[in-house]
Amino acid sequence: MAEFELYKDAILTIDLPDDRLRAGDVGTVVERHEVADVSEIGYSVEFFDMTGHTVAVVTVPASTLRVPTSSDRPAVRDFSNR
Repeated sequence: MAEFELYKDAILTIDLPDDRLRAGDVGTVVERHEVADVSEIGYSVEFFDMTGHTVAVVTVPASTLRVPTSSDRPAVRDFSNR
């Protein structure tokens, strides 16, 4: 399982509809969580809009994130009419 560095990008691999996030959204890792009696590390990840405003901060297990690669490309979704 990948370890994620603080303040580096991570890509969400699952949809989180309650937070209006989708698999493929890119966020910044802001905290690492080690939970006793749990085998998986968790991370708090902050997601921004294109103007730098925070749209969500979620805490998820490491298995729901991946490290960006050179084959990844950014994409845009418009939420103004939702």
